[in-house]
Amino acid sequence: MVSYLTRLFGLGRLDLAEDVVQDTLCQALQAWSMHGLPGNPSAWLMRVARNRAIDLIRRDNQFRYLIPELTYLLKLREENTGGEPASEKEIQDDQLRMMFSCCHPGLSTEVQVTLILKTLCGFSVAEIASALLAGEESIEKRLGRARKLFRESGTFVEVTDASDIPGRLEAVYQAVYLLFNEGYHGSQSERTIREDLCYEALRLALLLSEHPQGARPKTFALLALFCFNAARLPGRVDAEGFLIQLENQDRSKWDRALIGKGFHFLEKSATENELSEFHLEAAIASLHSGAETYEKTDWGRIQELYDLLFRLKPTPIVALNRAIAVGQAQGPEKGLVELEKIPDLPKLKDYPFYPAAQGEFHRLAGRREEARVCFEGALKLARNPSETRFLERKLMACISDAVSEPRPQGAVHKQRP
Repeated sequence: MVSYLTRLFGLGRLDLAEDVVQDTLCQALQAWSMHGLPGNPSAWLMRVARNRAIDLIRRDNQFRYLIPELTYLLKLREENTGGEPASEKEIQDDQLRMMFSCCHPGLSTEVQVTLILKTLCGFSVAEIASALLAGEESIEKRLGRARKLFRESGTFVEVTDASDIPGRLEAVYQAVYLLFNEGYHGSQSERTIREDLCYEALRLALLLSEHPQGARPKTFALLALFCFNAARLPGRVDAEGFLIQLENQDRSKWDRALIGKGFHFLEKSATENELSEFHLEAAIASLHSGAETYEKTDWGRIQELYDLLFRLKPTPIVALNRAIAVGQAQGPEKGLVELEKIPDLPKLKDYPFYPAAQGEFHRLAGRREEARVCFEGALKLARNPSETRFLERKLMACISDAVSEPRPQGAVHKQRP
């Protein structure tokens, strides 16, 4: 809805578009509860939002210079006898246009990504802050800078030349990638997994791949990554909606058709001499998806891929995942050493899966007390009920093992290999 209204009224009135959408949703709650759902709820929302925006502009003195545009828009409304404000293709084009329009060269990449997450993906400020490892006040300032630029740039600030698209692709990639990640392991939602966000990111990536300027190896690698990870969603949670560790997942629940599409897009991404972080992440995901059992996972190859990925993308999260792969491939002691070597470690101070990884390696090494302390620390950082339940299970298993493990009197406790 925001994308559609912004095409009509320009990014300079982004605030108007967002306010109108909120008003329209409130109006729908009232009208539909009294009169029932309309035949086409989506068309109803789009039509009411557009008409509301036109009425606001017509009554506002500061928008009088828009009268010629307004006349044209009113004519469109009158001619739209079918009641459909836009076709599905038109709406998709609006969303694609909005993605690139948000990536204005006058904004930094981090502001561009923030704007896409807010306006196109519907993220809250708190969700954006968590996804970007930034403070909420910082995110508010970024959004403020973007809106100010659009207000001062005139009526429309859109991509009109195809040559502008390549320079804006990186921010689009980052935003869609973060959208999927928030769905795959959300930080703010009551549910750890939000399939709707994952499949929305997959849809936007497909939309991007269908554009002549977006049909690139990196786009196909991103699609492959999404397919592999989305295929595993049915096995990641139990009947109560709580996380299941990878080694305990029922692989028969994984979507084999989607895994097949992942391999298709991965092959398609290898048509040129290009290696991106998405290629490497997709390759890692393919090894997990292709393993018949957890025990047959090729952790040595996964570590090699993480080594390459860290050179391209030296972030704390990549370093954490690499350390876990090292621990799986070479043993828990090696994993603990790599965890301590993570750069920018303070950025993970509120991330529960860092102490959880430490706890898991201590547990595998036979140090139950150290593991218990780590799991207790992780539990304090849990961001939603699913993470809380997951970490509680780890903690209780650790305590149970310590209690049930017999020790001969006077014997020295030995570490497990």
